[in-house]
Formats: sequence, C-alpha cells, structure tokens
Amino acid sequence: MPHPLTIRSADVEAPPPGLTEEMMSRLVREFYTRARADALLGPIFEQKLAGHWEEHFAKLTDFWSRMIGLGAGSYEGRPLPAHAALDLAPEHFTAWLALFAATARDILPPEGARFFVARASRIAESFQVGLNIGDKALNFRAAQKAREE
Repeated sequence: MPHPLTIRSADVEAPPPGLTEEMMSRLVREFYTRARADALLGPIFEQKLAGHWEEHFAKLTDFWSRMIGLGAGSYEGRPLPAHAALDLAPEHFTAWLALFAATARDILPPEGARFFVARASRIAESFQVGLNIGDKALNFRAAQKAREE
C-alpha cells in the first residue's frame, strides 16, 4: 500500500527533469549534517540518533525517495509516531524548513530546490497537523469542536 504522504504529494507534481537520486542523496546527507550542528535542532536529533546516523541516513534517503516519487524508495516506516515523543513545537518545524530550504538552494539547481522545498513544506505541515501543533492543527481542532457542538 502506498505511503499516505506519497499519495498526497506525488500526485501534485513530478520531479523536475535532471533531478537524480544522487542529488537527492547528497541533499539528505548535507541537510541532516547541518541539522545536527544547529543549536535548536541538533540536540533533538542527537538525543535519538547518536551512534546510529549512518543507518538513519539510509532510512532518510529511502523516505525522501518515496516522498518525491524519484525512485522506488523502500521506506515502509511510520514517521509520525517516531516524532510524537520528541516534544516538538512549531518553531522546530520553522527552523527545520528554513535550514532545509537553504541547503536545497546550496545543493540543487533552482527547479530542484523549489521542488524539494515545496514537498518539505507539505511534509512539515502534515506533521504539525498530525502532532496537533501549530496554527493549522489549532484550526483543525476548532473546526472539529464546532462540528461536534
């Protein structure tokens, strides 16, 4: 069965021509290397992944391959539950997305960067709704409450 985020995002837009799995892999590795050094994001990643980064790079690469529809991507995990216990807040997603966008612009051609950042934005939004944090999640809760009344 396809991953739900794949269905939502892969139907929106195909990867731009010239974007390769090697470029994606380089982006993933560089981004998470930078995230590890980030004052806000680094401690969260290190708390869970210290000593396991190489195996996690493989998992992250599979995840992104599947999310962007570039390759088959063997990712079959459930990323939302893995993030639920991390006590994340909207500012973590803001920092994550800003760092991801900067890395994508540094690594990829402009169309590839735009494509990845758009996909990352949808993933960040989806995670925040799923984790019930941020403005969209609050609106979702308010709408749900209004329907129940």
